[in-house]
Amino acid sequence: MSAPLASLKILDFSTLLPGPFASLLLADMGAEVLRIESPTRLDLLRVLPPHDGGVSASHAYLNRNKRSLALDLKQPAALEVVKQLLADYDIVLEQFRPGVMARLGLGYEALKAINPKLIYVSITGYGQTGPYKDRAGHDINYLALAGLASYNGRADSGPLPLGMQVADVAGGSLHGVIGLLAAVIARQQTGQGTHLDVSMTDCAFSLNAMAGAGYLACGEEPAWEEQMLNGGSFYDYYRSRDGRWMSVGSLEPGFMQQLCAALGRPELAAQGLSPKPEQQRALKYALTVEFEKHDFAELCEMFAGIDACVEPVLSLGEAVRHPQLQARELVTQVPREDGTTQAQMACPLKFSKALPAPRHVGAALGQHTDQVLGELGLSPSKIEELRRAKVIL
Repeated sequence: MSAPLASLKILDFSTLLPGPFASLLLADMGAEVLRIESPTRLDLLRVLPPHDGGVSASHAYLNRNKRSLALDLKQPAALEVVKQLLADYDIVLEQFRPGVMARLGLGYEALKAINPKLIYVSITGYGQTGPYKDRAGHDINYLALAGLASYNGRADSGPLPLGMQVADVAGGSLHGVIGLLAAVIARQQTGQGTHLDVSMTDCAFSLNAMAGAGYLACGEEPAWEEQMLNGGSFYDYYRSRDGRWMSVGSLEPGFMQQLCAALGRPELAAQGLSPKPEQQRALKYALTVEFEKHDFAELCEMFAGIDACVEPVLSLGEAVRHPQLQARELVTQVPREDGTTQAQMACPLKFSKALPAPRHVGAALGQHTDQVLGELGLSPSKIEELRRAKVIL
């Protein structure tokens, strides 16, 4: 099939996680993504462990299906190359702090003057405006300021550092892709481009979907282990006798009845349907006791054949081998330069006609420089001249 986004051509100036994850999704769906990378300032993602054959596994995954052009943006000749690329690449993705691209001569207004149809996506921690716009931050800071950390954790120990980057990915990457595609649709209708300002803190704030709605409408401030879904009810994790964990989400009456029946305590179901906090605490204690009577394997077998919304907490290795994930083909083999392949997480989006197979893992720094400049019409001698001047790698 022709990939859904085969008509899109994107210049990706981003590094680390939010921008590259966004452009990975776009590239997997067929967009042509050209990474513009500094030949002098190494992207930390290239050296992040663990390594497979000397290459960062994270980099190989997040930058698959993308080409790499090594370009020193501080040199005027590099700016001319970008301007030439804009004749063909009409979407820009960048992740610098506000004002950096403008100082390089690559801000939205400057590039819009060259291509009025340009869609320019800026992903930052705090956005292009406001008192924090120039402030440094990481995922944990965005979640803290957005209010999410104030009720996700344990009452006796406080907020929990999450092992995945919620603000970076659910905030920056996914909202960036949504906004970019919305801008593409608008451009098809109006012929006009736009500048999209994606703040990871803003987007993380919007993830307070139920708790935020409750606070703004009713003044109800959420807190650790006080709401139905954050540990304030039986909806939680339970330890097995051998130290593994099970997830319990049996909120509806039918699921609650099956949960309690499977544990041999059908009389507990009535407590699960009670909104009273003391009833919920009593049920939670009772379930803790019941789960600790059984080993993990026994619990897995006990709940495998019933719909009780009870599932085991799996390691990544176990998740990869789980029949559901295998049936969904969530692991794919991606070609490497040496002719071998690397196992990677597949694009999770399923179309009625399959997406094209992955073309290659993340490219070496500047791997496609000569190819891209040749496509712009630069002669081999001109390319060599730029290389001697250290404009390119």
